[in-house]
Amino acid sequence: MKLVIVTSVGVFQKDILRLFKEANIENLSSSDIEGFKNKNSVLMEPQWFSGEKLSNESHLFFSFTEDKNIDTLFELIKAYNSKLKMNSPIRAIVVPVERYI
Repeated sequence: MKLVIVTSVGVFQKDILRLFKEANIENLSSSDIEGFKNKNSVLMEPQWFSGEKLSNESHLFFSFTEDKNIDTLFELIKAYNSKLKMNSPIRAIVVPVERYI
């Protein structure tokens, strides 16, 4: 068993849920997050308190699942990203789980 974590901009939420389903990953959790794409530290920016929006609505999805499902999910994400017309690909990582109950 491993932990797969997927992040994306908010507009991809329905597509990601579909990709999880196609990969036979039925149980997952998600959370709304703020994504930052900034080479300099956000806290160092002079506009930090100006009300200017420096972040993007993003989502984080995660699931504990088997390798075969993760392999399928990664192939689906790779295919999805290859068709994107914007520079905000879906990102995914896998974390091995040492112990679980």
